[in-house]
Amino acid sequence: MDRTHAPVPVTSSRRRKAAAYVALTKPRIIELLLVTTVPVMFLAQRGLPDLWLVVATLVGGSLSAGAANTFNMVYDRDIDAQMGRTAHRPLVTGEVTPRAAMVFGILLTIASTAWLGLLVNPLSAALSLGAILLYAVGYTMILKRRTAQNIVWGGIAGCMPTLIGWSAVTNSVQWPAIILFLVIFFWTPPHYWPLSMRFTEDYARAGVPMLPVVEGNVTVARQIVAYSWVMVATSLALVPVADMGWLYLGAALLSGGLFLREAHRLLSAARAGLSQAKMRPMRLFHFSITYVSLLFLGVALDPLLHLPLPGLV
Repeated sequence: MDRTHAPVPVTSSRRRKAAAYVALTKPRIIELLLVTTVPVMFLAQRGLPDLWLVVATLVGGSLSAGAANTFNMVYDRDIDAQMGRTAHRPLVTGEVTPRAAMVFGILLTIASTAWLGLLVNPLSAALSLGAILLYAVGYTMILKRRTAQNIVWGGIAGCMPTLIGWSAVTNSVQWPAIILFLVIFFWTPPHYWPLSMRFTEDYARAGVPMLPVVEGNVTVARQIVAYSWVMVATSLALVPVADMGWLYLGAALLSGGLFLREAHRLLSAARAGLSQAKMRPMRLFHFSITYVSLLFLGVALDPLLHLPLPGLV
């Protein structure tokens, strides 16, 4: 029997289709967003927040981020097809149609807003909806293809989980949440620009003016260093504002120091005129994820194991 054209089993086809819809939501990005949500809830509560509230916030936040990422893939399907890094995405391969993806994104938007509004609070729902609009419209449709500062201002959407986590517990937005919002704001360029350096040719081919496309490596690395210093300084501002103790201070100093070392290493490599391969910008990209994890682990644990600093008791 010729098995070359044997029909694909229905179960296998459904699993592949389900996997394609999951891929539209960019699960790895959602994981990173959640890393910044839960610790802020611990800080806002000054201890362990209600477990159901944490679960409800995480579910709503995941649905919201999934909606924003889906809209991003729908709009960017033309440039995704020109980039090796994104050529496998469901809308490029045809696994999901643009119409079906739009419907999926709209349903996720409605579900996330209703979920957070009913089970958390209206403020968190409004912030979540604002994050979807900022990413899908502000970044994807307006900024990404027009300016080299796209990731700077477009990155605001990725800062919103800090405000959502805080508002979920307090039904307000206060200074500690705003400072952590700014930490992620200043973290986004030195996190994303190294990735852009690695895939400069992809972005150039797709006509996306990421900073490494329009500027030289030294200029990009200098801006990465500048943003990194401001990011670390901002993270330390949380100590007096939120009465953080030794645990958070240690986490901020250790992770921040290592981040700055990597940023300056990249600048030195750029000044030396090294090739992309020898510059190894992805080292900083990967460590930037570790940085956020360490810093926000300190945010979560400090209220639980508070070791007050002298003068801040």
